[in-house]
Amino acid sequence: MKFQELNTIEERVQLMEELSRKFLSRAAKNDEEGRFPFENIAELKESGYTSLTIPKRYGGEEISLYEFIRLQEKIAEGDGSTALSIGWHMGIIKSLGEKKSWEESTFKALCEEVHNGALMNNCATEPQTGSPTRGGKPFTTAVRDGDKWVINGRKSFTTMAPVLDYFNVSATIAESGETGNFLIPRTADGVSLEETWDSIAMRGTGSHDLILKDVSVKEEALVELFKPGKKGAAGWLLHIPACYLGIAQAAQTYAIDFAEEYSPNSIKGSIIDLPNVQQKIGEMEFELMRARHFLYSVAKQWDEEEEEVQSSMGPELGAVKLAVTNAAITVVDLAMRVVGARSLSEKNPLQRYYRDVRAGLHNPPMDDMTIQLLAKNAIS
Repeated sequence: MKFQELNTIEERVQLMEELSRKFLSRAAKNDEEGRFPFENIAELKESGYTSLTIPKRYGGEEISLYEFIRLQEKIAEGDGSTALSIGWHMGIIKSLGEKKSWEESTFKALCEEVHNGALMNNCATEPQTGSPTRGGKPFTTAVRDGDKWVINGRKSFTTMAPVLDYFNVSATIAESGETGNFLIPRTADGVSLEETWDSIAMRGTGSHDLILKDVSVKEEALVELFKPGKKGAAGWLLHIPACYLGIAQAAQTYAIDFAEEYSPNSIKGSIIDLPNVQQKIGEMEFELMRARHFLYSVAKQWDEEEEEVQSSMGPELGAVKLAVTNAAITVVDLAMRVVGARSLSEKNPLQRYYRDVRAGLHNPPMDDMTIQLLAKNAIS
């Protein structure tokens, strides 16, 4: 069954639930080995998922932001690393289709590749500059050589690197000092990976370093120039909080299942009947409910608004990411308190959820930047 054969969001969510259960069955082993989830990505490709955000004008489904985050959340219930990884590809394709910031012929060609299973991601972070959201200028350089560009540099945090077909690389153009994005195929000479990813969180994202050494690409590989000034709002980045919400839901589910089954001889029945345990479960449910409503409502607002209004939604989008990610951390902590010391066992999924949700604090936008943005918004 492919996603394109289903007519409703709920049908697609149900199909993703089936895939997510498979992802969960592999999650512990992949995490333990720090292994990229090749099988999960292959199954997402086979299901047609990876092309769902292609615009209708190029034969795609052009799913809404609301549907996108619903599906991403469900992936994360099975495996957070898989959700975060594929979310970048899905969201970037969606954003490019909406913004129309590339030459249409170039984007159309990329969409044709995506229909055939190609995957892409933006590559902007560098060891010297940190997160690109902080405004650092790329050390990676692009030098014109006749009708070609020669790219040199190193990019860190290249999520999904083991299976990417295209790298959308930010670089400083030597002649003008401008910053642009260059679409570089994996097959280009001089492209290599250095397996540097040793994070204890999201171990399966394969976010290794991308090495570019005298990579020669055609002139049209320069797909976009960055304009100085305020960046527009990016609704597609809601795939980030959706991922951590899914992990938090998995933690609550595990805690409830454990509480229903665990029956120490000091009590009658199982610990699910204890008031203090029910208190924690209720607190988890409150956090999840509040986070889910906030995330869904802002996603739906994005879908309903015109581009002019969307461009002013930065404060809401940042607030959602901050609220949902921190709620996810709270939920996992509460789940671990229900389960107790067993939650720290290497064999227990809660220790993986605990590590993975912490990664959300370091995905864009960072909490301090969001708070500053909200303050400026309130003052203005």
